[in-house]
Amino acid sequence: MSGAVAKSYSASDIEVLEGLEPVRKRPGMYIGSTDTPQGLHHLVFEILDNSVDEAMNGYATEIEVTLHADRQSVTITDNGRGIPVEKHPKFNKSALEVILTVLHAGGKFSDKNYKTAGGLHGVGSSVVNALSEELVATIRRDGRIYSQSYSRGVPVSSLTSRKGEGNKTGTTIFFRPDPQIFSQITFSDKIIRETMRTKAYLNPGVRLFFVDEVNSSREEFHYEEGLVAYLRQILGEKKIQPVGDEIFVIHKNDDVQIDAALAWSELPREEFFSYANGIFTSDGGSHENGAKAGIARALRNYISVHDLLPKGIKLGAEDIREGIFCLVSVRLPGDRFQIQFQGQTKGRLNNPEVAPLVEAAFRSLEQQLNEKPSMASAIVSRIILSAKARAASRAASQSVRRKIGISHRLTLPGKLADCSSTNPEESELFIVEGDSAGGSTKQGRNRHYQAVLPLRGKVLNTISTTTKKAVDNKELSNIVAAVGCGVGKDMDLARLRYGKVIILTDADADGMHIATLLMAFFFKHMRPLIESGNLYIGKSPLYGVFAQQKAVSGGEKKKRSEKSKKKSGVFWAYSDDEMSGIISRESLKNPRIVRYKGLGEMNPDTLWETTLDPETRTMLRVTMRDAEESDRVLTELMGSDPSERSRMIKESASDLTLDV
Repeated sequence: MSGAVAKSYSASDIEVLEGLEPVRKRPGMYIGSTDTPQGLHHLVFEILDNSVDEAMNGYATEIEVTLHADRQSVTITDNGRGIPVEKHPKFNKSALEVILTVLHAGGKFSDKNYKTAGGLHGVGSSVVNALSEELVATIRRDGRIYSQSYSRGVPVSSLTSRKGEGNKTGTTIFFRPDPQIFSQITFSDKIIRETMRTKAYLNPGVRLFFVDEVNSSREEFHYEEGLVAYLRQILGEKKIQPVGDEIFVIHKNDDVQIDAALAWSELPREEFFSYANGIFTSDGGSHENGAKAGIARALRNYISVHDLLPKGIKLGAEDIREGIFCLVSVRLPGDRFQIQFQGQTKGRLNNPEVAPLVEAAFRSLEQQLNEKPSMASAIVSRIILSAKARAASRAASQSVRRKIGISHRLTLPGKLADCSSTNPEESELFIVEGDSAGGSTKQGRNRHYQAVLPLRGKVLNTISTTTKKAVDNKELSNIVAAVGCGVGKDMDLARLRYGKVIILTDADADGMHIATLLMAFFFKHMRPLIESGNLYIGKSPLYGVFAQQKAVSGGEKKKRSEKSKKKSGVFWAYSDDEMSGIISRESLKNPRIVRYKGLGEMNPDTLWETTLDPETRTMLRVTMRDAEESDRVLTELMGSDPSERSRMIKESASDLTLDV
């Protein structure tokens, strides 16, 4: 618990963070987390992306990443133009020092130097510098070699210059992350290697080299086939044979370059991997949405023109996409687009104008189907079979409901507020913590298709228990009864009562703990629910940030979009760092900040707008790429042996914060 708050509050109490101080004060705003491998490796990716931007624009052909023997430092070298070193006219110091010590300084804010770029905010290099105990920049250009050293964002040497080797150009950045910031510093050769491999697939003309000093190895990544080679690698690793043995290729290079590779498999799920200006957008976005719409349109047109759809079969977009593996990459030029990524870690592309461009590019898919009728026939048969199976499953489920009728509903948990719909395709079950959260969720939901099941406190940790012992627990037994498809070996997804089972806990640490316990239960005892893609995590905001409103004219009010949280002056934040980032980024003065300790503190309208409404909510589908690895990690972190948990607590103790 924090100490007493001073009663006085004056101008002298206002703190101003200068230079790179904001980065060191709130690193999570810029790299995600300092306690996970993702945050640590984000430093590597920021520097690597700068080199890739040089390559994307035709200025570099080779990039080398060296993981040093200590596993705690990295060097990245490219043969691009080299960062400018002459004095900046405004700051009266070298452009190199400006780039490495000033936030929002770079050459990518216009299209003068880069037609397309993944780094757009001018903060990547300076963030890496701020969070490094040691950083050395070496620049080759104009026949000379320039070098300067830094520590925690501050220059510790002047810019030196010596004669270079001929006309060689390029940039070399060595850095060692700061142990004051990161709880654990050990770079993973696997993570770096796989990221470099992906960059090589996305940039077919570039050669990337990974040097691992521990193993004394040097590996080259170079793929002339680009995304096609990438998709072959993904399918090969999963031992999947494409339907019709065919990979489709989409390529359009007007003002916007659009590339895609896709194939259908026999798997009962779809997988999309999307990239924007070389950046992996893990949460998709407008380019991925455009690809999905384009695929659906091309297949519908082909099936309609050739009259291939049997009577009585309704074809849904999910039938067309079932089994598909698709890679899509877009490159947006700076002169036409103000590219909008979600957050500094760039997890989602938010430019709505990109979707129709990508959808239009997929028109060539229909032409490719026409050119290869035998292969097209195999894919259409796969799609129709999926539609029939989905219709049969829906009919069987509804038949079971009709036969069981009232007696089935009498066995449901007493606290379950069920929905009126009996169609699993549209119905959703929200599992929430506590009666207070349950009350707010029940009031805010759409009663037609959204059901709510409140739980009492934290559920049992079932990672090491038998299924029988797990369902002896009252709360877990209620979940099994509500979901309706059984548990353990008796599971039958045809009896699933809800198409989406959504874990919706509070946004604080306790809520995350409960969500983890529930995911462990579903993984261990109801795994088919995860494998079928029916389990989700709902995200509720931790903060509401309400800006002071300015008076506007009636005409201006009409122009405002009702769905735009930014324009309406309301922002939702899911963490402390995100809340601070919103206030800083939007330059909000004296905003009203509401912290929601739990779902029960939200009024029903707010809960609907932020968390329940399918049009505005954020949900994460729970997936499982490697069952054995998932089982190992969960057993180590939640099993009966406390040694692994003890090690993590000891390593992270200095970085723990209390949520009080």
